[in-house]
Amino acid sequence: MEDNYRHKGLRKKLLDILRQKGIKNETVLAAMDRVPRHWFMDTAFLNFAYEDKAFPIGAGQTISQPYTVAFQTDLLDLKKGEKVLEVGTGSGYQTCVLVEMGVKVFSIERQRELYQKTKKLLEEMNYRPRLFYGDGYAGLPAFEPFDKIIVTAGAPYVPPALIDQLKPGGRLVIPVGQNIQEMMLIKKGENGETERETFGEFRFVPLLEDKENGE
Repeated sequence: MEDNYRHKGLRKKLLDILRQKGIKNETVLAAMDRVPRHWFMDTAFLNFAYEDKAFPIGAGQTISQPYTVAFQTDLLDLKKGEKVLEVGTGSGYQTCVLVEMGVKVFSIERQRELYQKTKKLLEEMNYRPRLFYGDGYAGLPAFEPFDKIIVTAGAPYVPPALIDQLKPGGRLVIPVGQNIQEMMLIKKGENGETERETFGEFRFVPLLEDKENGE
């Protein structure tokens, strides 16, 4: 797969746009600079890969707007070596940005076809997150606790299992709402108490319960 000077130049321009929109975390921007977004997109949208927009990737899902990827990643306040749960693997773009941040990524996808497609792509790209086919609402109890959790689809409520699987002192970033979501940051205290803060409106595809087809 090609990642030429033109692609790299377009990424630099995209990062400048993200800075203009208020993204100040240069570690996050550097991670995004190392991930070729065009590799994750349908061929019909390749010419638009470095626009700050979301695009469909099949199975009713989208590749998130780069600003949203940067915003959520920044809110996580990641430290190298941390264990991070991602709910909603999707195209794998956000997954790879997390890997580039130096953390151990565990990611769940409920759409079987998308899970298999993304798993194959990331292997070809030599990314090695732990990918799982399963119900995001249930998290991954076999691998808890997690230092940080990121949800990449709009949830009508905060799944209790995700709070339970978050390590004391950890952070959960999740868009909550129906048609329009509020980005929510949940900090878990040392005694299990939670503190919640919201950061404006976003639009995500819905976070659905169970595996695809209720498997």
